[in-house]
Amino acid sequence: MRLIHTGDFNFEETLRRLRHRGKVFDEDVWTVVSRIVADVAGRGDQALFEYTEKFDGQAINAGTIMVSSEEMEDAIRQVENEDMEALKLAAGRIERFHERQGVQGFFCSDEEGIELGLRILPLRCVGIYVPGGLACYPSTVLMAAIPARIAGVEEIILVTPPRGREINPLLAAAAKIGGVRRIFRIGGAQAIAALAYGTESIPAVDKIVGPGNVYVAAAKKMVYGRVAIDMIAGPSEILVIADGTADASFVAADLLAQAEHDKMASAVLLTSDEEFAQRVIAEVNMQLPSLPRKDIAENSLQEFGAIIVTESIDEAIVIANRFAPEHLELMVEKPRKILDRIRNAGAVFLGSWAPEAIGDYIAGPNHILPTGGTARFSSPLGVHDFVKRTSVISFSQSALYRYGEQAARLAKLEGFDGHGSSITMRMARKKT
Repeated sequence: MRLIHTGDFNFEETLRRLRHRGKVFDEDVWTVVSRIVADVAGRGDQALFEYTEKFDGQAINAGTIMVSSEEMEDAIRQVENEDMEALKLAAGRIERFHERQGVQGFFCSDEEGIELGLRILPLRCVGIYVPGGLACYPSTVLMAAIPARIAGVEEIILVTPPRGREINPLLAAAAKIGGVRRIFRIGGAQAIAALAYGTESIPAVDKIVGPGNVYVAAAKKMVYGRVAIDMIAGPSEILVIADGTADASFVAADLLAQAEHDKMASAVLLTSDEEFAQRVIAEVNMQLPSLPRKDIAENSLQEFGAIIVTESIDEAIVIANRFAPEHLELMVEKPRKILDRIRNAGAVFLGSWAPEAIGDYIAGPNHILPTGGTARFSSPLGVHDFVKRTSVISFSQSALYRYGEQAARLAKLEGFDGHGSSITMRMARKKT
């Protein structure tokens, strides 16, 4: 891992490169994805089947695109008891956390003759995208499906790239636990287009959630407006703020855990203790060879890993807020003392005994988080992402008389005489 200081001449360039490593807006990616999205929108199933065979090497048709209930049950029976118990434990903790996310409407009467309200309604149909490239991700299924179910979404469907004819048993089990109604064997930009526009086999959904590769992210951005999306997710990242009291082996392990995601993942340490930084580098070098995904982690660390030595922990906090990381670990002596100064992070992990990995699976808060600096304005996936708000307005005749003249005046000021007339013609009626 590279070791740099905030005073180095290339520090700002290094920080910029780490923050902007995603390729969602790459012109070549955008060209490919726009062609796929338009094709699926225009030709439906036929285009979807062709792209699935081209990109995933799987021939599917209208009869095989959906995983049957029998296939689901057969797959679930293959899950070992210990694995099923782990999934149920995670699901229970995720459910309990998200049930606390109260999303409530209201009705009020601020004065006589006027009633105002806000109705909270669940979305009707939601599509979950689950990657199927380097690994199987049942935890992502739980994180996306459970908040949707709690919100009251009528139908939750799942799409995932096909890997042979059989559905992954862990994925099937997580889908059933989470409340997924149907699973379809499709992935990539073509799956996003199918969810957005609908095809003969795939229903059009109201919202698409879940992470994916750069093509999936670009497709989500492209169809936004046709459907809602959760976020434009880029490569995963972790930023650790540590002082000399932290355990160097823990910090190194957490950096490596993030680096093993993929070659575009980023793992960064901020510390004001250079001797501690050297200990972390030594630990990374010692732990790396034993990782099964060593090559991926090594490439990630070389390209997008860094240990940054700051002048102080205060400076580290400033840099962290600029970075706005997906995951932020505060491995300092008193993490709660600096928590209030953290404004931008998807999830914050306090102290040495709360590694980011525990948040990925068992803690309860959602692990579908804003990446690439978007934690400046975005939030973790939650129950509120699966509802919509509708305003309700009721005026009595006397209430309209009370405010109609001013409303008509404002309409006229904006040049909308018809708006004003729709109010004044009512005011011309005799009071009943």
